[in-house]
Amino acid sequence: MAGKRYKAAREGIDRTKAYSLDEAVKLVKERAKAKFDETVEVAMNLGVDPRHADQMVRGVVSLPNGSGRSQRVAVFARGEKAEEARKAGADVVGAEDLVEKVQGGIIDFDKCIATPDMMPQVGRLGKVLGPRGLMPNPKVGTVTNDVASAVRDAKGGAVEFRVEKAGIVQGGVGKASFDEKAIAENVKAFAEAVQKARPAGVKGTFIKRIAISSTMGPGVKVDPASIFGA
Repeated sequence: MAGKRYKAAREGIDRTKAYSLDEAVKLVKERAKAKFDETVEVAMNLGVDPRHADQMVRGVVSLPNGSGRSQRVAVFARGEKAEEARKAGADVVGAEDLVEKVQGGIIDFDKCIATPDMMPQVGRLGKVLGPRGLMPNPKVGTVTNDVASAVRDAKGGAVEFRVEKAGIVQGGVGKASFDEKAIAENVKAFAEAVQKARPAGVKGTFIKRIAISSTMGPGVKVDPASIFGA
């Protein structure tokens, strides 16, 4: 049944064509027919070799219309900073007690923030948090003394991105229930953040291909010129 549905969703999409962003969003939305609210994802093929440290692409983008995901946010902080985190809406807050909990295998959060003074303890959790993509990192604003802003960003629609081995960057940019304009604005914000993260040493075409899709739907190629201009 799923195969038939996917085949039907593919109909009307020219696999060789790169559509304008607005057309691509319309096609993806029309084909998001699952019984749940599908996530809209963007995948970008970059002209980098991530095996070289100077070609690593990573960063964070605050989506203008939010991600549509409710994130459980954990903050490693003490005293006043812990209080700030709670007031900003953090779901899990702690210091050494939280480090112990995570070491014991209890990870009940989707996003992780730490104050700089907590990093010597949090650093020991690399083997647990690293493989899950949860390790706090100053480059993406998750190691900070401004915990209130970091919590609000994480809750509101900040999406981290990191290039994978094959030179692909991908991320969720909203839900199929969002209107077309909101999805297009989020895709544009994500693509522009990746463009800004271009390493200085990269020669030639940086963004080779862009495609968007919904969780269960087919990918639709997007013409980069419709995002960045000709």
